[in-house]
Amino acid sequence: MSGTTVRRTADHSNRLWSLTLCLLIGASAVGVWQLWTVLVDPGGMAPTPTGTWNRLVEILSGAFTVEGPNSVGIAFHAAASLQRVLAGFGAAVLLAVPLGLVLGMRPTLAAALDPYIQVLRPVSPLAWLPLGLAVLRDSEATAVFVIFMASLWLVLINTIDGVHRIDPLHLDLARTLEATWWQRTTRVVLPATLPAVLTGLRTALSTAWLVIVAAEMIVGSRGIGHFVWTEWNAMNTDSIVVAILLIGVIGLLLDRGILAVGRLIPGARGRGSPQKSTRRVTPARVRSAV
Repeated sequence: MSGTTVRRTADHSNRLWSLTLCLLIGASAVGVWQLWTVLVDPGGMAPTPTGTWNRLVEILSGAFTVEGPNSVGIAFHAAASLQRVLAGFGAAVLLAVPLGLVLGMRPTLAAALDPYIQVLRPVSPLAWLPLGLAVLRDSEATAVFVIFMASLWLVLINTIDGVHRIDPLHLDLARTLEATWWQRTTRVVLPATLPAVLTGLRTALSTAWLVIVAAEMIVGSRGIGHFVWTEWNAMNTDSIVVAILLIGVIGLLLDRGILAVGRLIPGARGRGSPQKSTRRVTPARVRSAV
């Protein structure tokens, strides 16, 4: 038996054991959940596995129903949340990536703006919500603005960090070859920075999806967060558990979507590790690029 065959067999066995362990953990969690509802809170408000399952089937079966402007299926709530997230996230990426490249290549400008970035970066995105309502006077625009603020700093910081990880010798070589600023940026800096940018995009998108649920509880007329708040007011805790599961699944799909896009970009293939960026940009590639 060849070494390759042995490795494949071992990998298959490991995946099988991982799947088995995953199912056992899930079954154990459901069992503990059921025991807790029976022994600790019988007949109370706590959601039960059976009730949650029945509610899940009910919600998914009516996912595309429309009974009125504010009474729609879960698919429409999810679509509204995704629309807000992608709008705010996209605007943040369009600003943060170019700005991060410029700040990474201009230390003087970066040092001048760094105090402002460090002061604003730790502020909770939800802290911007009242200000957004006061200035924009529109709940939809405010929700997008909150997502923009939640995504901006993560993408910006990762982009700057990616530029700083580039070997200075590569930039010096590009200058020696009389490459223009645009050539250095697009053919040396950007390819080397892509893995760090990808990491920032993944983190920012997951944070944006987390924040929108809280924001919609306050300003959203339609969305996952609004659905959760409405179900809580109706004391439907089983529905809240279903919403939590759906939020997690959609978040997972968004993360995998970013990874899939990253694999299509030659300079960002892999797991998005910024440490790998300078390995892909070698002196020989710099010469061929410029």
